[in-house]
Amino acid sequence: MLRASWKSLWARKVRLLMSTFAIVLGVAFVAGSLVFTATLDRAFTSIMNGTVGDVMVRPAGQKANDSFAQTRTVPASVVAKVRKVPGVARAEGDVTSYSTFVVGKNGKIVGGQGAPGIAVSFHDAPAGHDTPGLTVREGRAPTRAGELALDPATARRAGYHVGDTVNVVTSGEKPRVTGKLVGLASYSAGSMVGASLVVMDSASAQDLYAGGRDVFTDVWVTAEPGHDQAALRDAVAKVLPAGSEAVTGDQAAKEAGDDIKKALGFISTFLLIFAGVALVVGSFLIVNTFSILVAQRSRELALLRALGASRRQVTRSVLFEAVVVGFVGSTVGLGLGFVLAMGIKALFANLGLDLSGTPLEFTPRAVVAAYVVGMVVTAVAAYLPARRAAHIAPVAALRDEVALPEGTVVRRALAGALMALAGAGALVWVLAGDRDRETIWLGGGLLAVILGAVLMSPVIGRPLIRTIGAVYRKLFGAVGTLAEQNSLRNPRRTAATASALMIGLTLVVMMSVFGASANKSVDALISKNFTGDYVVSGTFGTPFSPQVVDQVKRVPGVDAVARTRFTQAEIGSERTGLGAVDPKPLAQVARLQVQQGSLDQLVGKSVFVTDKAAKDKGYRVGDQLDVKLGGVTTSMQVVAVVKAMPALLDVTTSIQGFEAAGGPRQDNYAFISRAPGADAAQVRSGVERIVAGIPTVAVKDQGEFAAEQREPIDQMLMLIYALLGLAVIIAILGIINTLALSVIERTREVGLLRAVGLSRPQLRRMVRLESVVIALLGALLGVALGIGFGVVLQRSQSSAGVAELAIPWGRLGLFVVLAGVVGVLAAWWPARRAARLDVLKAIATD
Repeated sequence: MLRASWKSLWARKVRLLMSTFAIVLGVAFVAGSLVFTATLDRAFTSIMNGTVGDVMVRPAGQKANDSFAQTRTVPASVVAKVRKVPGVARAEGDVTSYSTFVVGKNGKIVGGQGAPGIAVSFHDAPAGHDTPGLTVREGRAPTRAGELALDPATARRAGYHVGDTVNVVTSGEKPRVTGKLVGLASYSAGSMVGASLVVMDSASAQDLYAGGRDVFTDVWVTAEPGHDQAALRDAVAKVLPAGSEAVTGDQAAKEAGDDIKKALGFISTFLLIFAGVALVVGSFLIVNTFSILVAQRSRELALLRALGASRRQVTRSVLFEAVVVGFVGSTVGLGLGFVLAMGIKALFANLGLDLSGTPLEFTPRAVVAAYVVGMVVTAVAAYLPARRAAHIAPVAALRDEVALPEGTVVRRALAGALMALAGAGALVWVLAGDRDRETIWLGGGLLAVILGAVLMSPVIGRPLIRTIGAVYRKLFGAVGTLAEQNSLRNPRRTAATASALMIGLTLVVMMSVFGASANKSVDALISKNFTGDYVVSGTFGTPFSPQVVDQVKRVPGVDAVARTRFTQAEIGSERTGLGAVDPKPLAQVARLQVQQGSLDQLVGKSVFVTDKAAKDKGYRVGDQLDVKLGGVTTSMQVVAVVKAMPALLDVTTSIQGFEAAGGPRQDNYAFISRAPGADAAQVRSGVERIVAGIPTVAVKDQGEFAAEQREPIDQMLMLIYALLGLAVIIAILGIINTLALSVIERTREVGLLRAVGLSRPQLRRMVRLESVVIALLGALLGVALGIGFGVVLQRSQSSAGVAELAIPWGRLGLFVVLAGVVGVLAAWWPARRAARLDVLKAIATD
């Protein structure tokens, strides 16, 4: 049987290899995601390990990932005390900022698209475990005010060379800084993963980021040879004053690295989801391929049964072919996954996450996952055709025609209807109110409806095919009739091929509806709630210096300026955002709808919450919330509940309360309203002059602000479209494969049609029309399901701000038209193959 299986496999290698394309793409996504994730892990681990000493002294309770969001510091006197501890070789104070960006010679910011702009005070102490720390690569280190060093990659991107004057923007009290570039420096890892690094002397850093106080962000401690990090930590901790703590460098590096990897974990999850979609869609192609091949080998398999082969042996023979196909597809997919990881690496480099200095990490986990996923999916997809082949009766070999046993279409449709109803019930249950594990129920309901639709598609598709067939008969006559009858001949095969396209388009349409609804909701919220004229904000979502708002207030014609600030905090047991506003100016530029309490009480240690937060978290007026910033907990009272609106976080305090709790003194947005009668152009021009030298800050009117808020949604949709496009490509390949195998299956019939007068152009048209039927069936079902799913997704997120429903009918109509075009293109090779068959040989084919 093994020899027979090999011969069968080689006899149909081209057809089988076509079905491996689906496995190749799915496995490539899995392998590429794992390789890229491992590369990220290696890059950040290397960087974090090189940016800490053996022991780090920091404000008590402050984690490494809190350093950008608080104002607590370590007194300089601590450094002298730590240096005297036995086992300490060196102790150096650090001043660090995470919102300092270099302006290139072209006037544009270097980086800023997600990666931080880091500024540090210089010292050359080694990193933990005696690895190199901050090292000067060219020139010298900055030693006095007006001198700066950059990392080599930033200097190259900015166009600077040693000796040039460097322009820097910050979110501190001095929004613009210039200095002479005296050297290039970097940490031991070399690569900054897209971040930029500005190095200055300690006194300048203290003046710029600590208001001139003799304090440090943390203290970097180097151990003498032979001293353990944990033991040295305990010794250092004994001399620290209240409010400071010591941690090992390994712990500090792990905290920072884990937080970054957690923040970027969505990348791997996102890619793996699309790998799953590709594999699900690809499984339809594999099922169809093996079903057709088994049908074509029915006489051969029946003869094997007549010669004594057991059902198990026949099943194993077909599954053996599937495993070989899966192995080949997994091997190619693994190699393509490495190429895909390179592409992902290049893509994220353009988005600001530059891993050019880190080689791809090809792990055993990626190899194992590639083969397990590829071979298991192929074997499972081929199991039903294999099982069907095993049930061919030996006596069937004696017949002229061999018919494979088919499951009852009606029975499948009823099972699908029950599954779809169960899925729809789960969706209705979720939309009826707040539910635990809502996402799981929502995803499960959508999956059940899709699977139900797949099972029902042979029955649902019949009237659609007949409707399209009626058009065919009028337009193409007998050729149209033949195309319709061929599509109806095997409804399960037609439906299975269309289902692959249906799934891809369902997801595309669902996200189109949700994206359009999200954009419409953003426009409606801003139009309804924002009454101001202009918004000042960071171009990359970065904070900016409070001096900007102070100067904007003095612009002639400006009536009110409401600044807002954000930071990360622990509120209760949850890590979330904390906002800050000037309540009186905010009331002048926005329609704040107070539902409970009063904003007049927003003074000192108090907060207001949104109605969504009050509903989700159970907040009430009068509640005390424990707000933890930088390790210090402040109790704040809820004084009001307001309706949620853009640029407001769920929990918001006053600017004074924010600073008192340790929040950074830097702004995120400033909302501006003009005085009555003030000239709009003059006011805007006055504000723009203030930010003209700060490329990280921009002025926008209401429409531009709305467009800025829509931009992330549009970018997400484009990425989703690109990835789902691969699922559609797999579906197109399925149409090509099905038509090609169908032509081979109908070789004698094609020969007879040609013999009775059907011309080659007519034959090609017939195959193209069959392809269009399949594509339109998948498109129509996909659009219908996608609209329904999009509405459900929008309703489920209405409380999160997606309150407006929008269905992009024009775009959906374009999808259907493109599906028809896809059908024509997919039929090119099968139609050409059918038209080139020799008539006499085709008639003589068994």
